[in-house]
Amino acid sequence: MDKDVSNGRTAVERRSERELVVTRSFDAPVRLVFDAWTKPELFKLWWAPKSSGVPLLACEMDARAGRGYSVTFGHDAASSMTFFGKYLEVSPPSRLVWTNDESENGSVTTVSFEEEEGGRTLLVLHELYPSREAADESCAGMEGAMPEQFGQLDELLVTLGTRA
Repeated sequence: MDKDVSNGRTAVERRSERELVVTRSFDAPVRLVFDAWTKPELFKLWWAPKSSGVPLLACEMDARAGRGYSVTFGHDAASSMTFFGKYLEVSPPSRLVWTNDESENGSVTTVSFEEEEGGRTLLVLHELYPSREAADESCAGMEGAMPEQFGQLDELLVTLGTRA
């Protein structure tokens, strides 16, 4: 239950039977990291792990409480899979909470963005699943994907920082 997988600066930790927590520091200001999570044109540049070979086909987000999001992966419409849900809380630039409604085993995700010394951002992603089984299934995939995704986010933030 207390499994902790670290890859570079990304720590993936199983906090309880139903909880997974991922933490990482980014060398970018809070506002920029928050924008990368809430602006579809930025989110689609880093979310899909490149190693999976499955591109992000569509990304729609209305990052306001009560509104929704939809993220579609696949090579074409016939082979695609869509993840969707609604935002429960949006507190720029410090906190996002959303549902994952694509299945009955979907989690509630909370992401907090904290300013650190030197203009860095500490990101904490917390997933709460409806059952241990749902957490087990999701955690297996996240332990490999999240470090890669966050590495891709790191690369994007460097690019965005040089444009600012």
